Amino acid sequence: MVHVMARVILKPEAAQAGRDIMVRLAAASRLEAGCLSYEVFQRPDAPHVFQTVERWRDQAAADAHMSTAHVGEAIAAAGPLFAAPPEILAYTQIS
Repeated sequence: MVHVMARVILKPEAAQAGRDIMVRLAAASRLEAGCLSYEVFQRPDAPHVFQTVERWRDQAAADAHMSTAHVGEAIAAAGPLFAAPPEILAYTQIS
């Protein structure tokens, strides 16, 4: 199993637009065959900061996710809204 955490920091004025993009991305991602879970969190004290917590069956499923149309569309839509490049970290479960 692979856990992926992505931190997305948008321009403060883009918080609502970013939320809409993240909600659509999560819904589409949950439908992927290798997705075990995909959650999006928004910081209440900094609503322009988002965190995804994803669980994928294996690395192949996580890699396939990154090449889906909905990920490409989300990146294209959010790109102009980024305040910093997203930080994406992947971990494999050891216990």
